[in-house]
Amino acid sequence: MPYVSMFFGIIIRMFHNEHNPPHFHAEYQGQRGMFDFDGKMMKGNIKSKTARKLIKEWASLHGEELLENWKKAKQGKLIDKIPPLD
Repeated sequence: MPYVSMFFGIIIRMFHNEHNPPHFHAEYQGQRGMFDFDGKMMKGNIKSKTARKLIKEWASLHGEELLENWKKAKQGKLIDKIPPLD
């Protein structure tokens, strides 16, 4: 499963041939979540409020890039890396 970005111990991934609605996966300290492109956790068990806040901030900065990656993934193309939070 390709990773899209990594920052502050958070790994962001996007799968090929995923189901709608558009989303990405995040992992933090063994906990996982599925997030929409606004950074809202749709399901998962990431308990850290700080991690969820950072994921939301990152998603809000990179919504267009996430959508482009989603389109590429749906077509079976390679996805691009997205810069991490600084």
